[in-house]
Amino acid sequence: MTRNGLVCLLLGALAWGQAASPTPAPAGQKPATPSTAAPKAAPGAPAQTPEAKPELPPDTPVITINGLCDHKPDAAAANCKTVLTRSDFEKIIDAVQPNMPARMRRQFATRYANALVMSKKAEEWGLDKGPDYDERMNLARIQVLSQELNKAIQDKASQISDKDIEDYYHNNLAKFEQADLERVYVPKTQQQPPADKDAKKDEKDAKAAEEAEQKRVADSEKTMKDEADKLRARAAAGEDFTKLQEEAYQVAGIKTGAPNAVMGKMRRTMLPPAQGVALDLKPGEISQVITDQNGYFIYRLKSKDTMALDQAREEIKGTLRSQRIQEETQAIQQSATPALDEAYFGPEGPGRGMPPGMPMPPPPKPASTSPK
Repeated sequence: MTRNGLVCLLLGALAWGQAASPTPAPAGQKPATPSTAAPKAAPGAPAQTPEAKPELPPDTPVITINGLCDHKPDAAAANCKTVLTRSDFEKIIDAVQPNMPARMRRQFATRYANALVMSKKAEEWGLDKGPDYDERMNLARIQVLSQELNKAIQDKASQISDKDIEDYYHNNLAKFEQADLERVYVPKTQQQPPADKDAKKDEKDAKAAEEAEQKRVADSEKTMKDEADKLRARAAAGEDFTKLQEEAYQVAGIKTGAPNAVMGKMRRTMLPPAQGVALDLKPGEISQVITDQNGYFIYRLKSKDTMALDQAREEIKGTLRSQRIQEETQAIQQSATPALDEAYFGPEGPGRGMPPGMPMPPPPKPASTSPK
């Protein structure tokens, strides 16, 4: 088995090691070994910290596997060994996970060396011959190429110029508006009293209870809607939003603390779509009662400004990068359309997906810029 093929097979082992191992040491920190004592610093020289990593020459052997070689000589020979230099090992690391932590490098080196020994024995047994081996290596090749294409798309999408950022900012100024808001939230219904667990009801009683509950909910919704209209009128008259919020919860029969009416600076993307109209208000204006699925909302806009370009720069970079990745990925995927024979595969339905054993890289997720 080739070394590149072995690296492909070790990708899964590396992922397992990351999930199963404790928190890795900081990048660049060498694990302590019982057989090697740290050299004492010369008088007057700065002390060497535990994180200090010695710079070894590229041709320094870092993995030596005695007894493993491509053409094993007779048993008396003592020079049968495989040696990987620092340069060899770091090329493998760069292909798998650049900037791998020191602790993970040691784990990976051990797994890699063990896998080399196993793969050599597999070759001696002739397990690298046959259609199963060829198909599995072909699938590994497809997976690695897909991952490489994903990486190339992401690298290309990350090439964002200052002009790209400035153009996006000026063409989407509304997205960067931010307003200092206050809000009163009025629950949609009053809190339901606890049910009588000891009551025994027959079918007739159950139907009457259901009808009574439906009436209670309807009356409760009307009460809370009327309360929202009253609170909105009082807000327009200049009453304190914190006081109004507390009263809304009292009428709803909610004993827990009311939410903070002072929201601070908010952007349109931080609010549910139905409530984004709050940013269309002028300073000092009170919104109408906004009906949402969870209740009623009343906003007051205290002040409004626009985020500066420098403040928005990194966010815009993330947005443009995500858009470009999505567009490029969709264009590639739409360039060829697979058609599956339903007589053979069956219709697509819930629970059907990629079979285990061939995990293909998922499409990149767009960056989210708004809290939920």
